[in-house]
Amino acid sequence: MGDLSIKIKIADREYPMRVKPDDEEKIRKAGKLINEKIKSYKEKFGIDDKQDLLAMVSFDILIDKIETDRNMENSDENISNKINYLNNLISQSL
Repeated sequence: MGDLSIKIKIADREYPMRVKPDDEEKIRKAGKLINEKIKSYKEKFGIDDKQDLLAMVSFDILIDKIETDRNMENSDENISNKINYLNNLISQSL
């Protein structure tokens, strides 16, 4: 099956895209979340300038990603430590 042609509306502007059918839901959800963050910032800070709102949302999303990446690194390190601990226990019992 080929790519789908869809339009995503962000900050009152439509963006045509060609996406894989498996990615459509994820892309539409991303557009919805961006618009919700824009609305939230607009209400919270009384900002109407779309460029300022998009910049603030981009910054916020990047901070979330950095935090998620840091948490993943910590989780990977914890898992590795636990595996090493279990390997040591197994080695000692043999």
